[in-house]
Amino acid sequence: MTIDYLALGEELDPEEYVICEYIVKSDLDIKTAASRIAEEQSTGTWTHPTTLSDDIFERYGAKVVLAEGNKATIGYPIIDFSGDIGGIPQILSIVAGNLFGLDSLKKVRLDRLYLPKDVVERYPGPQFGIEGLRDVLDRPEKPLVGTIVKPKIGLPPQDFADYVYEAGKGGLTNSKDDETLVDQDFCPLEERVSRVSEALDRLEEEGHKMIHAHNITTSAHEILEAADIAIENGARQIMVDVLTVGFSGLQVLAEDPSVDVPIHVHRAMHGALTRDPEHGISMAVISTLSRMAGGDALHIGTYGAGKMHADISHELICKELLTQEMYGIKSMMPVSSGGLHPGVIGELMENSGNDVQIQAGGGVAGPPDGIRAGASAMCQAVDAAYKGISAVEYAKDHPELERALEMWGDH
Repeated sequence: MTIDYLALGEELDPEEYVICEYIVKSDLDIKTAASRIAEEQSTGTWTHPTTLSDDIFERYGAKVVLAEGNKATIGYPIIDFSGDIGGIPQILSIVAGNLFGLDSLKKVRLDRLYLPKDVVERYPGPQFGIEGLRDVLDRPEKPLVGTIVKPKIGLPPQDFADYVYEAGKGGLTNSKDDETLVDQDFCPLEERVSRVSEALDRLEEEGHKMIHAHNITTSAHEILEAADIAIENGARQIMVDVLTVGFSGLQVLAEDPSVDVPIHVHRAMHGALTRDPEHGISMAVISTLSRMAGGDALHIGTYGAGKMHADISHELICKELLTQEMYGIKSMMPVSSGGLHPGVIGELMENSGNDVQIQAGGGVAGPPDGIRAGASAMCQAVDAAYKGISAVEYAKDHPELERALEMWGDH
């Protein structure tokens, strides 16, 4: 990964530092505020300890690279991240630790994280990524088109599997559990996976490939056991809520040889960190760490086309971070979900391009003609956009799409 747009100067080698960009709101001038962050997150404390020598400060202290306006760029020496243990939890403790509690800062947001090769190469990265997912589905060019089984919770295993089958008959390539469903009594993981696997087998026998991401979000000491249950019962893909499981839980899955299926990464709870543009941790940082830790697909937003709070420019940055060259690790599939329906697909794909997995829950489950018709309408909308035809024009020969546009409009 090149860092050619930071004002690093001659004195700071980006391969010897972890580089962070912060957005800062403070009554202090930006240079002083940046220095407070650098001190707090490396060698400093509220006073000057007698144990802090010039040598320690020089070797291990964070460096303020740039401090202008409301932005501070800080470099942390790579030696601060050395050792055989620590991992992503340690990275976050350094670059996003106590600084959020500093009285001198009203708000602060970790907005970008740039990691040198020596750090990135310690992590597995995606095992499948964009190309691997396309190979699994025999879909080399078009966007992947999926659904989230709705309602989020409440369906028993067979009804759940029937939904997946109908979605596949409508042409979808992907489906997934929602973030709140794992192993509840009304839909146990083992039975749900088994029934869905039977539905996917049936689809494949009928000539259609589809995968479903089963949510195995659980405690760290149980995550591999949950993955084993899913895979032994035929799971073609698993899913984790990365911010509740933790990046290390994702990494454990990616590094385990028995987990030989793609890992879908949900960003549940991200709004608590990302929504305030002046405070917290950006989705760009979460994207970088999710890719390093080994996810194959990650939700990044709707490119302005859905119900969720969105910043299109930031979502495009996230997409770039998932797909650009990163010291040889595989790219990660950007996933778009949240209030999507056929009428917004043209706008979405204009911004996202074809390397995207489009997920619609209500947009598939909502049409009165049923799941199969809803899925067909989504696929028709994607085909129209892929061919450069407006959804309204394409709908003239595709009744499912026409019905969806009548219901939700073409915007």
